[in-house]
Amino acid sequence: MPPLPDWKGPYFLLEAEGFEVWLLNPRQVKSVPGRPKTDKLDSIWLAKVAEKGMCQPSLVHPQPVRELRSLTRYRRSLVEDRTREMQRTEKLLEDAQIKISSVISDIFGRSGRRMLAALTEGERDAAALARLADHRIRATAEELAEALNTRFFTGHHAQILSMMLTNVDRMSEQIAALDAQITEAARPFAEQLAQLREVTAVGEASAVELIAEIGVDMTRFPTGAHLVSWAKFCPQTHESAGKRKNKGRGKGNRWLARTLGTIVFAAGKTDSFFGERYRRVAKRRGNHKAIVATGNTVLKAVHYLLAHPGVHFTDLGSDFYKSKIHLDRQVRNAARQLSALTGQKLAIRAGKVVITEPDVT
Repeated sequence: MPPLPDWKGPYFLLEAEGFEVWLLNPRQVKSVPGRPKTDKLDSIWLAKVAEKGMCQPSLVHPQPVRELRSLTRYRRSLVEDRTREMQRTEKLLEDAQIKISSVISDIFGRSGRRMLAALTEGERDAAALARLADHRIRATAEELAEALNTRFFTGHHAQILSMMLTNVDRMSEQIAALDAQITEAARPFAEQLAQLREVTAVGEASAVELIAEIGVDMTRFPTGAHLVSWAKFCPQTHESAGKRKNKGRGKGNRWLARTLGTIVFAAGKTDSFFGERYRRVAKRRGNHKAIVATGNTVLKAVHYLLAHPGVHFTDLGSDFYKSKIHLDRQVRNAARQLSALTGQKLAIRAGKVVITEPDVT
């Protein structure tokens, strides 16, 4: 485990003693060039900078939110580790010429686990392994037996597969234990969680992760734009001599970015405002920019809900953008495009498109 940042020790000690502690960005309190630098003069300079309001404290969550954040981050790490172990298991099976994932959508489901357990226990009859599948599996017994060809599956593979299954089960138990601890740690934020769960595609786990990363005190972010800027979910403007340079978004909170990515990916499949926004941007700019743009909108909605207790989320609907464009304008634009393609002059009369000048060519 990497060492704790240097500021955490003094910060937590002073906080425990009841002091109001500020954590400042070094760029805001950097010494003026040419000034003598000693510990005493640095202390005087820091006091002057804070007194004149030339700096602002960095965001450090209170202890309940920090504890919740530790649990949610470790849970996400365990889920990712378990996913990697599952992928290694599938790669091991493919190395043994067993392509069970082609006939079963989830090899770690009930049927898949029974087959994998039988393989580790020495079963090598493909027909017997196929009979372990649940009756709801769409694949036929012949297809299962063909995918479960154990000709190249050796004791070496069985030994490694057993270790992998043990690791997956161990991490699943730890994730379940963390879920119980997270539920208890999130109990003080029940109101805020209920608000966030109303947002499209925000489930229980995503709502808890949002609270753990941004907290519930929205006075630290005067507007939703401040929160979006802090999370680096907005483009940065770099202009010099009339030229704009694209320097990306910068590095923000990667844990929050993962949570927003999960929310946006799920929202993109729904018939909602967030889903329509994602699809509109993805069509023109690509999936990556669509995730950032939709995540920007989600964060602003989250900020408004947390800044106004008791407010409920209302989806604007998938037809929000269409309702903002007048029907007559759409017809005129379509007629103009058709005229450019056909070379004929078109006009709108009584709601119909008519040719005002024949095509002489």
